[in-house]
Amino acid sequence: MARRIVDISSPLKAGIASDPPHMLPRIEYLDHHQTAPMMAAYMGIRVDQLPDGEYAAVERVEISTHNGTHMDAPWHFFSSMNHALKPGGEPSWRIDEVPLDWCYQPGVKLDFRHLPDGYVATAGDVAAELQRIGHDPRPLEIVLVNTAAGARYGHDDFVDSGCGMGKAATLWLAERGVRVVGTDAWSWDAPFSFTREKVKLTGDVSLIWEGHRAGRDIGYFQMEKLGNLAALPGDGFDVVCFPVKVHRASAGWTRAVAIFND
Repeated sequence: MARRIVDISSPLKAGIASDPPHMLPRIEYLDHHQTAPMMAAYMGIRVDQLPDGEYAAVERVEISTHNGTHMDAPWHFFSSMNHALKPGGEPSWRIDEVPLDWCYQPGVKLDFRHLPDGYVATAGDVAAELQRIGHDPRPLEIVLVNTAAGARYGHDDFVDSGCGMGKAATLWLAERGVRVVGTDAWSWDAPFSFTREKVKLTGDVSLIWEGHRAGRDIGYFQMEKLGNLAALPGDGFDVVCFPVKVHRASAGWTRAVAIFND
């Protein structure tokens, strides 16, 4: 049986609109000639004694754990979780506490590219899409949400593109045993620019980060800024998405892939 791997991660890249301006990553690229003087001085030799006067290419990076494709832990959403499962809940898990078997499971894709920017997907939307693709959700499946934002990564409107997942939709999945989800949008929630206008209009502050806050009721892990989800069918693949083990962090960078056993 042949195995086919599809990359569903977005590149960590500076100089593009991958995040709001105050959150953008910075990457400094040093080539082989730029690093050669440092090594030559350390070794007590001349630069021209190194092969072609070169040493090593290296990058200096200034990023947060939420730049690039990453996985958020429940600690990112709220300080406690699982209030719907046990009285008083429990301290939220950090990214170094994610059960690794949760990160290698069968995948399901919800195709929400037709939903308008700023739309908040409901439990009914999720159920209807699963019915359309003929899939019954099972515990620990990894659910990926393909939004209109996937085609806008790196463009100036990326952060404000795509639909989001509402609290009811998120809990609908969590109540069925889903513990890892992901989106190709900037956030699991609808873009903040749309939420801000709704809050101004209604005064309802519960709309702020409502999808994320579902983790207070049932703890779950979510990936953001995935890529290439349009290449995936509704199901029939596995997702592998182990996050970098950052001590007691709210998130970890993730090289997510979909695996097909054709």
